Amino acid sequence: MTDAKRDQNQIPVELGTSNADGSSTLPVQVNSSHAIEVEDGDSGSDLSGDNANRDNNRVPTIIGVSSDDGITPVPIYINSLTGKLLIRST
Repeated sequence: MTDAKRDQNQIPVELGTSNADGSSTLPVQVNSSHAIEVEDGDSGSDLSGDNANRDNNRVPTIIGVSSDDGITPVPIYINSLTGKLLIRST
């Protein structure tokens, strides 16, 4: 589990949920051009519940809503090996 780093104003960075276990928190990676590092794929598994996981300091991970119904909370996964945000663009 990774605790959220904080800026000089004590604002925590965004955290996502690890795709390896569905519960560990990982930071959202941003490159030197200020772009979010992403990994585009076409499959995945739902490893966790509908609640945002939290780091040891109680900072929550980001979650979204299901594209199926627009209501159900869905964890946003980070690839635990590459640190990239998992997306599906097609």
